[in-house]
Amino acid sequence: MGADSVAPRFWTPQRRRLYAAYGVLALLTLALSAVDTWQRRHGLVINITQSLPNWAFWIDREKQPSRGDYVFFQVPPTPLVRAHFGERPQLFGKRIVGMPGDVVTRQGRTFLVNGRPVATAKARSRRGVPLALGPTGVIPPGHYFVATSHPDGFDSRYAEIGWVPHRHIAGIGTPIL
Repeated sequence: MGADSVAPRFWTPQRRRLYAAYGVLALLTLALSAVDTWQRRHGLVINITQSLPNWAFWIDREKQPSRGDYVFFQVPPTPLVRAHFGERPQLFGKRIVGMPGDVVTRQGRTFLVNGRPVATAKARSRRGVPLALGPTGVIPPGHYFVATSHPDGFDSRYAEIGWVPHRHIAGIGTPIL
């Protein structure tokens, strides 16, 4: 190159715009990926019943259940469930009161977990349908006993729900409202 020639500048206005566009696309891709990952792991559930004290929960799909957690699960499509909650009932939300290996007993219609009372079963549903009592004994591996303190809660104290298998759990809920 001669003394009078000027070396071409790398950062021309066109290159600046091009690299800025690449940077924006990269940031947008990272943001969308983070949102997608968060949505696969979390969700929002609106509780439309009186059985839980809160009406909205964030769901964590990866957290492992433990005693006292709010758990949201698919209910078995039994005739009683379909009659009361429709053909495709929403997720049920209850509190885990019994873990695998705990012992569930019953005194009359009151269920106890490891000797501590957790819920009392009704004889009939709000619609007058007889309700069969849920299971007793040692909670099997991979299953949970769930209940609420609400007298009309439909949970493990009834045979239609029984032990809740881990594979039916959609996630663990954290109350937000």
